Amino acid sequence: MQKIKNLAYLLVLSLLLVSCGEYQKVLNKGTSEEQYKMAVKMYESQKYSKALRLFEKIQPSYRGKPQMERIQFMTAQSNFNEKNYSTAGYYFDRFTKNYPKSSKKEEAAFLSAYSYKLASPRFSIDPTDTNKALESFQSFINTYPDSDKIEEANKYYSELRLKLEKKYFEIAKTYYRTADYDLRNYKAAIQAFDNLLEDFLGTKYKEEALYYRLKAAHDFVLKSTDRRKSERIVVAVEAYEKLKKSFPESQFMEDSNLMLATLQTEKTRIDALIAKQKESENLQKK
Repeated sequence: MQKIKNLAYLLVLSLLLVSCGEYQKVLNKGTSEEQYKMAVKMYESQKYSKALRLFEKIQPSYRGKPQMERIQFMTAQSNFNEKNYSTAGYYFDRFTKNYPKSSKKEEAAFLSAYSYKLASPRFSIDPTDTNKALESFQSFINTYPDSDKIEEANKYYSELRLKLEKKYFEIAKTYYRTADYDLRNYKAAIQAFDNLLEDFLGTKYKEEALYYRLKAAHDFVLKSTDRRKSERIVVAVEAYEKLKKSFPESQFMEDSNLMLATLQTEKTRIDALIAKQKESENLQKK
């Protein structure tokens, strides 16, 4: 029995060596046609990394030929199966542009968006692939409204939008939290919260964003010189009014009312200083 097992092991090993040797021979010295056939064989055997090496070699030879449509799709699919998702997204997208009449165009369009989604990192990292995924899903939804993938596409689109919302909300909060070290970050925070509220209408972060926008404007007033406070108090009071109008029962209203009281006190003090200064200037003119 042990001899039979050993013989079987040797047979399998021999077949693997022969197969590997055949692949290397075709890869290095085969004709374009041989390399194409071997690439398809590797692809169908789910040996995608080997298939990709061959597809890369034969593409110049098959450019403009009928086989190129299949080569491009298999190249994209191989990258997807190898979890090279950004690269797969690019190749699927290129396929839709190069072969607009292909029967696989719809599938490629969905897989392009889905690849970028899988490549999309957590919210705190560079959102390039997230933005590409959003654009691709939006394009797919607009182009194929009756697709059997439309429900899935809408779901992924919503997930990605939420990821971006969270990212931009956290960026705005980071500006606010670091403003003690750089006063310019108060203005950056206010602008970032404005951008969030404008770009993501109905965002679930709206209440918090309006509150932190008020905090940033309020704190900016307190850190400003008296000469600059009047105009900044106006901005802060407007921020308070927006929060109160949108969320009259906000969980942040008690703290917001305290900030408003501080702003009103500052306004009274600054108005008195301005009035005194004008009075002094008038006396000097006499």
